[in-house]
Formats: sequence, structure tokens, C-alpha cells
Amino acid sequence: MQFQTIGIPKMRSYSYLKELDADSLTLHESDVPRPGPGQVLVRLKAASLNYRDLLIITGRYPGMKSQGLVPVSDGAGVVAEVGAGVTRFSAGDRVTGCFFETWLSGPMLPAHYNHALGGSVPGVLAEYRVFPEQALVATPAHLSDEEASTLPCAALTAWNGLFEGKQVTPGETVLVLGTGGVSMFALQFAKAAGAVVIATSSSDAKLAQAKAMGADHLINYKEHPDWDKNVREITGGVGVDHVVEVGGPGTLQRSISAARHGGSVHLIGVLTGGEINPLPILFNTTTVRGVFVGSRDMFEAMNRLINARQIKPAIDRVFGFSESREALRHLEGATHFGKVVIRIE
Repeated sequence: MQFQTIGIPKMRSYSYLKELDADSLTLHESDVPRPGPGQVLVRLKAASLNYRDLLIITGRYPGMKSQGLVPVSDGAGVVAEVGAGVTRFSAGDRVTGCFFETWLSGPMLPAHYNHALGGSVPGVLAEYRVFPEQALVATPAHLSDEEASTLPCAALTAWNGLFEGKQVTPGETVLVLGTGGVSMFALQFAKAAGAVVIATSSSDAKLAQAKAMGADHLINYKEHPDWDKNVREITGGVGVDHVVEVGGPGTLQRSISAARHGGSVHLIGVLTGGEINPLPILFNTTTVRGVFVGSRDMFEAMNRLINARQIKPAIDRVFGFSESREALRHLEGATHFGKVVIRIE
């Protein structure tokens, strides 16, 4: 419920007092902003968390300072008011924000880094936020606001990896690591494209959930630490066409080993440390492509597939706005399957 002062609408938002942990997340009251020309005021209804949010909180994300920052990049809601000259949206429209406010189309440019929500610019863990009209997309009609809030980073990253470089095609094989948000979106998108999916996890229960979502082959990497060899066995010694690599250096070497000659490794995550030997990349002519979310054009292309196939995200748990600290701790505990969401009441 909003704070109210006679004649002046108020809103709640969170920010960090210091870089430490989730306990530094503090609730504030401020005036509801008004949209200027070309801007849209959104009443946010839900936000979803990414591992990036934890890195920023603890000062481990390069070039980002969390002190005083409204966190979280991914949010969805309803247009409350539009500024002069706005043509893309009207009051009452359901919308979802873009991760990068200025990356509308074309290749990623260094300047876009300065407009990343919840890092370079204020995020969405607030009741209201003003967006440039160009930095919003229409929410798929079959998704709730909680479901739509999972799309801007995790879903779009998976889409960019599988469709904006060397596209996955029917009959190809895709390896997804773990059962977090990016990996589960990659599983769904790969199946929608007609691919065969191999999923890994340290939990048999999570692997069963991945199978229910369409995974064709399952590997428990705790029981099979040399999981790249299992991948090659499954593929008849050939290796997979695509790896959605969310771990980083700690898993990248095995991901490269699991890829076929000429295959693609879509490098997304920084969850683990370590070093790699680059020679297998050379000898196997493997493409290792860095993927950092995506543009608004990619977002709208992804939503066309989501609409056509009525895809719904895997959500582990939905927390209340007052439980935002608990939501971050739950994400940090790494027991979740799919996405962790905060409902903004």
C-alpha cells in the first residue's frame, strides 16, 4: 500500500545504504515522479532478481556502486501516465522495461553500459518509475506481471545466445547448465525451435523438473563431475551444437569440451572462477561468444515467440515487496529453480 500525504502522492522504493549484503536494503518514501516529454510513468507490479543484483550489492560487479542505488533491473507493470509526445503507449497499457534503456537495435555499444537498470541508473524495486517510452515493450497478454518481470534479463539473454548469433535450428543439440532462470528459458526456447536439450544439475529433483519442462537428457554433475564426457556419450561422441554457458571460467573448459567441432559456446555467466586452456577452442574451431542481455528489437522478437508458443517462465517463488531482503537471501542460497520474483503490492 502506498504512503499518502494530503495533495501529494507518495511512493515507496528501496535502495542500498552501503555495499554489504541484503540487510543494507532500506525502504524509503518519496514523491511519485511525473513523466516529461517522451517519458512514461509506470506503476510497477513485479520485479525479478538476477545474480547480478547480488554482485552489485557486495561490490563485486565491475564499475557499479550500490550505495544509494535503487536496485534490480527487471520489472513489469502498468502505464500510469504518459508525457507529451508519447506515441508507443497509453495509460492502462501493460508494459515491461528493457535492461538497457538506450540499446534499441543493432550491436551492443560501450555507451549502452551507462544505461543499465539497477546498476548505472536506478532500477525497478520501487512502486513507480519513469521510463523513456523507447525503453519499454508491451507485455505478452498471457503472462502475469510476475511472469513478465522475468523476461528483461534472463529470458532475453537466453534468446540472444540461441537466436542472435549462430541460430539454433531443428534437430540440433543444446546443453544448458544448471536450472536457473537463463538456463530454463534456454531450455524452453531450444525446444520451441525443435532442438534436443541436455540439462545438468546437482539435484535429481531439479533435473526431474527440467525433464517436465522438456529436457531430453539429464546429467547430475555432482555424481558425474566429468559431465562433458557424458555429453559426448549422449551425442555419440560428436558433442553438442550449442552450450549455454552460465558458470564462467569454472565450467567453461568442460563446456568447450562438450561442444562439437565448429560448435558454439554462448558465454553468459560469471558464477564460478578459474582459468581455461584456449587450445581446444582453436583445434575444434569452437565459437565462444559473449552474450550480455540484448536490445529492445531482440526483446520484441523474443516476445513474438513467447506469444506464439504461449511460453511461461519457471518461477521458483514470489515474495512480497516487504520481503525483498528475504528474496535476495533466497537467491543467494542457490536452492531455487527458475526465477525469484518480488510482487510490488
